[in-house]
Amino acid sequence: MFIEPIHKNRDPARQSGWIEVICGSMFSGKTEELIRRLNRSLIARLNVKIFKPSVDTRYHRHQIVSHNDNSIASVPVGTASEIHELAGDCDVVGIDEAQFFDVEIVGVCNALADDGKRVIVAGLDMDFKGEPFGYIPQLLSTAEYVTKVHAICMVCGDVASHSFRLTPSDDQVMLGETSTYEARCRRCFNAGRKKK
Repeated sequence: MFIEPIHKNRDPARQSGWIEVICGSMFSGKTEELIRRLNRSLIARLNVKIFKPSVDTRYHRHQIVSHNDNSIASVPVGTASEIHELAGDCDVVGIDEAQFFDVEIVGVCNALADDGKRVIVAGLDMDFKGEPFGYIPQLLSTAEYVTKVHAICMVCGDVASHSFRLTPSDDQVMLGETSTYEARCRRCFNAGRKKK
């Protein structure tokens, strides 16, 4: 069970920052958990800034939206370095779909945490081939808190940790929803990959 850390000291000069990573497959609730943590920070009257990659336009340009239609306002950015520039003096930084950012995302998250900020990052840990996605592995290794969430396999109903692509494209980045991807357990994911 995840015990949510909080900023105990509001003096920025003495405040210690950290990185939290929420990872898993498509449809596992990553964005839902990110929104939940950010809303709790807002209730605690912390100054929160939220970012998403500008390439992610699936639901709304200026909001992070979960598959359950929960949403929270966000700022779309083209590069990770923009996050550092725009974060300002906030207490909490939220970042969704981190796998789409460039290599700078790791340094940016660490710099923000070094500045005393709580950095909450959500992203896919594996791509549609079951391989590490983007710079999420590096974020996982430097984060103080890691939460791996799971979906339900759309084939057998078991616990799912893989994103199975239903379309024939081999591009690593391909935005999609239920018509493009399914959550699958390891066995059903491997069986589906063998058929392709």
